Amino acid sequence: MAGGRASARRRAVVAAVTTLILLASVSFLLSATATSSAAANSPASRLAVVQRHAEDHAAVLAAYTAHASHLGALSASQTDAFLSISSRLSALASRLSVSTVGALEKEVKAQVKRARSLAGAAKEAFDTQSKIQKLSDTVFAVGQQLLRARRAGVLNARIAAWSTPKSLHCLAMRLLEARLANASAVPADPPAPPPQFADPSLHHYAVFSDNVLAVSVVVASAARAAAEPSRHVFHVVTAPMYLPAFRVWFARHPPPLGAHVQLLSVSDFPFLNASYSPVLRQIEGGSRDVALLDYLRFYLPEMFPALRRVVLLEDDVVVQRDLAGLWRVDMGAAVNAALHTCFGGFRRYGKYLNFSDPVVQESFSPRACAWSYGVNVFDLQAWRREQCTEQFHRFMEMNENGTLWDPASVLPVGLMTFYGKTKPLDKSWHVTGLGYNPHIRPEDISGAAVIHFNGNMKPWLDVAFNQYKHLWTKYVDTEMEFLTLCNFGL
Repeated sequence: MAGGRASARRRAVVAAVTTLILLASVSFLLSATATSSAAANSPASRLAVVQRHAEDHAAVLAAYTAHASHLGALSASQTDAFLSISSRLSALASRLSVSTVGALEKEVKAQVKRARSLAGAAKEAFDTQSKIQKLSDTVFAVGQQLLRARRAGVLNARIAAWSTPKSLHCLAMRLLEARLANASAVPADPPAPPPQFADPSLHHYAVFSDNVLAVSVVVASAARAAAEPSRHVFHVVTAPMYLPAFRVWFARHPPPLGAHVQLLSVSDFPFLNASYSPVLRQIEGGSRDVALLDYLRFYLPEMFPALRRVVLLEDDVVVQRDLAGLWRVDMGAAVNAALHTCFGGFRRYGKYLNFSDPVVQESFSPRACAWSYGVNVFDLQAWRREQCTEQFHRFMEMNENGTLWDPASVLPVGLMTFYGKTKPLDKSWHVTGLGYNPHIRPEDISGAAVIHFNGNMKPWLDVAFNQYKHLWTKYVDTEMEFLTLCNFGL
């Protein structure tokens, strides 16, 4: 079968080249014999129009053929269809002459119509927006399945894994297999945490994720950009089912240059239970379909009681510059320092909250400027003083029916919890949009301390923008055998 497809691809390329050569020859001969006085509706003019249509559509099909062959995205039958219609157009082009215009014009138009139809059907295979839409549709469908499963009380590890791309799920499973095969190399219970994990004089980061590859990039990029890597401590919190995989990964690939990593799961925090947290209560009661990891950020002071300041990093960021300066940012009375994202009327509170609700109307301004998660400096002392966790609980209870904001997003409740308590972070610290905007200025990217792949086109997915992807992949250990086994396209 592989030989047949290769042969078909070679025939397609030969047919495309032959078509272009024949059409160029015909064009030359016709231009040599045509006169400037020919009428617009003469056979020669009609021939030129027909010839141009044939040339254009033959070239389009030849391009699609080459693209299909290169990506392997189309089936053998579709490649054969490209080859067949391209060959027919080549044959028609070779028969064109002034005397045959009337006879061939109808047939050429029919073939052009077929070419348009075939190209339109094939477009989806190459169109990035179509891929994004398919991915969104898949995510939505999986979300609905998860919601039904939770309500039925049958959610298990297999269903939870559906929300993870196959390659990432494969990586986690391979790491677990490696742990079982070498149980002595990775202890089931790690040793007592070193004092650096609770030392408030060091630079502490929190990362909540079940994506071990993405987290490894965050840690590696931040450590390599740091002037003093040994002063940087990364607290990684994941789901219990993924914690063993994280331990295997970082046992094989310790953080570079002496940086520190603490690996934790939700079960390491006994206070996180349904009697204390309305988030867990709503999840366990089946009234809320959210990722618990996304909401753990609202418990940073309780998770790390010895710390005074923590920087929250999303797992889809890359660090390009030393972040030590974030511990020198003057927070004033603010609890949160973040990148403000509003300009004009864009991305203000009115976009995220339901201002038809009296509670929202009385407490917030629709014109207030929204901000972004990704790089957030939290003053935990001010957080405790302002009782922000208690306010978060109150808002979650008020929105149990989902009327105040869309519960699928974690940002609105953050906007409410830290309303009037957020300091704008200089834009050079955080550049966003690498997961949805192909037109970010190169100088903005190169000058940013942190670049953020927020959006659908994550750098570990096939739909990632090629012009940005290398900024992420250069921190991936491509020699890691599991990456090859799990078909990562890095």
